[in-house]
Amino acid sequence: MKEKTKAKTISFIKSILQGLALVILAILLAISLRVFVFASYKIPSPSMEPAILPGEYILVNKLTLGPRIFKNLKFMDGEKMETKRFHGLRKVKRNDVLVFNFPYSDWNVLKMDPNVFYVKRCVATPGDSFYIENGIYKVKGITEILGCLKYQKEISLHGKEYFPSSTFNCFPSDEIHHWNMLNFGPLYVPKANDHLTITGENIALYKNLIQYETDKIISVKGNTIFLDGKILKIYTFKLNYYFMAGDYVFDSKDSRYWGLLPEDHIVGKASIIWKSKDAVTGKFRFKRFFKAVE
Repeated sequence: MKEKTKAKTISFIKSILQGLALVILAILLAISLRVFVFASYKIPSPSMEPAILPGEYILVNKLTLGPRIFKNLKFMDGEKMETKRFHGLRKVKRNDVLVFNFPYSDWNVLKMDPNVFYVKRCVATPGDSFYIENGIYKVKGITEILGCLKYQKEISLHGKEYFPSSTFNCFPSDEIHHWNMLNFGPLYVPKANDHLTITGENIALYKNLIQYETDKIISVKGNTIFLDGKILKIYTFKLNYYFMAGDYVFDSKDSRYWGLLPEDHIVGKASIIWKSKDAVTGKFRFKRFFKAVE
C-alpha cells in the first residue's frame, strides 16, 4: 500500500511539473511571438481614415521589416533606448502603413518614447526629396500616388484662413522655412551613410536628427554650425529616415509637424484589421474584420 501511495504521489508531482512546464513554454512562446513576429494595437484616433478607423485593432507584422529588440534596459532609467534590428524580408516601401514609437516626448529633443505608439503611412523613404504642392503629396522623380489623394484634393480647396495657425504652419516653423499644410519642402530624407552639407539654411531640418545620433549638442553662431563645440560643415548620417503621414490630412500629428522618423523607432508593418468596433456606438463592424491594411 505504501508503495502504491508513493507511486501515486510521484505521478501527481510529475503531472504538476509537466503542467507547469507547458504553461512556461506557452508563456515563452507568446512572448517570442510578441517580440519577433507580430503585435496587436488598438487605434484610438481618426488620423488614418479611411484605411483604419477609430476603435479598430490591427496586427503588426514584424517579420517584413525585421523584428527589433532592445540591447539593454537603460531606457527604464531615462537613458537613450538602444535597439538592434534583425534582418527582415524587405525594406520599407512608400505607402507602407507602419507602427512606430513616437519620437518626441519633448518637442525640442528627439527621443524614443517606449510607451507611445503611432500608426502612419510612409510617404517618403531614404534618399527621397519630399514636398507638398497645393496640398498634394509628392516625391521628386516619382509619379505614384502617396497617401489618401481624396483628402489631399479636399485640403487643396481651402485657403490659409480656413485653418488655425497652429495646424496650418508646419515643421520646422522657423524664419527661413515658411512651410505649411498646402506647400511644404522640398525636404531631403537622409539615408544611412549619406554625406550632407550642413548650412545655416538647413540646420533646422536636421538638428534634432544629428543630436539624436551623436548625443551631442548643436549650437549656431551666425552662419557657423557647431557640434559639441567643433565646427560642423558636413555630417554623415548613421540611420535611415522616413516621412510619415496620416491619411486624414486634416487631423494628423505627423512628420509635417515633427519632422523625420529614425528607422530604429519602427515597430513593424500594419498587416490586417483583426477586429473593428465603432468607438462611439460600441457596435462591431464585422465587414472590416480581417481586412488587409492597404
